[in-house]
Amino acid sequence: MKLLVTGGAGFIGSNFIRYMLKVYPEYRIINLDKLTYAGNLDNLKDIEGNPNYKFMNGDICDSSLISNLVKEVDVVVNFAAESHVDRSIESPDEFVKTNVLGVNNLLKCSLDAGIKRFVQISTDEIYGSIESSSFKETDILNPSSPYSASKASGDLIALAYYKTYDFPVVITRSTNNFGSYQYPEKLIPLFVTNILEEKKIPLYGDGLNIRDWLYVEDNCEAIDLVLHEGKEGEVYNIGAKNELSNIEITRMVLDILGKDKEFIEYVSDRLGHDKRYSVDISKIKTLGWEPKYDFKEALKLTVDWYKDNKWWWEKLK
Repeated sequence: MKLLVTGGAGFIGSNFIRYMLKVYPEYRIINLDKLTYAGNLDNLKDIEGNPNYKFMNGDICDSSLISNLVKEVDVVVNFAAESHVDRSIESPDEFVKTNVLGVNNLLKCSLDAGIKRFVQISTDEIYGSIESSSFKETDILNPSSPYSASKASGDLIALAYYKTYDFPVVITRSTNNFGSYQYPEKLIPLFVTNILEEKKIPLYGDGLNIRDWLYVEDNCEAIDLVLHEGKEGEVYNIGAKNELSNIEITRMVLDILGKDKEFIEYVSDRLGHDKRYSVDISKIKTLGWEPKYDFKEALKLTVDWYKDNKWWWEKLK
């Protein structure tokens, strides 16, 4: 199988490429990435010499480039996205361009080329906040930020291609990922690296916002399963049922690093900050997937990775 992985130099995309080449060494992968601030070829330094892997610098909004690339592959897996909520609040234009227009361009070119499967990587944030219970794939989308609204738009366009053109789209919506190679603006790597630098860690509001934390390796395995066995035109929630408040995560990180609460600096809450995300993962379980990693074990692995790889993150900060 030949895959075009867009946004493959980012956090989840690079972990996915590494995972796929390990599990399917015969697969061929083209990694297309625009190399914005969060795209980093150091994420894939260990596989850059693999003969079945090829990197190309480019933008999913470039119709000519995409039209040529999709002719070379069987499957498209789209990780390419602007993905930081705070940045979307400050500068929404780029989020609409990449996450809406870019997705449409990928879909149109893939349709024209007769791609066999298109996997759209999305997020639980498009459902909005929920006080109790968990969102199912059929629930109404209620995004709160320009980021999540743009991702919701991309999902709806992808599903429209399935309904209108019978194009083989599948969508995954995962909860908060964490693990190695995550850009240090996200909560866990930001807090870990700040503490390693003896800096305060900024905690929004009262720290009681709740997220479900999914280790990136588990997400890669789930995406692999949906790619091969997911039903066309369907959406699959991916989560780990590790629902923890930001203050709980903070205390765990501090404990692993042997630091105390004096490192915590409470800051003004984010605009439109959703209180709780939670998704029902019954559907993907029917495909035979469940998360394998224990949360505390995976968090320790992640903290240790940042401790051991200062060469990777120090220049980014």
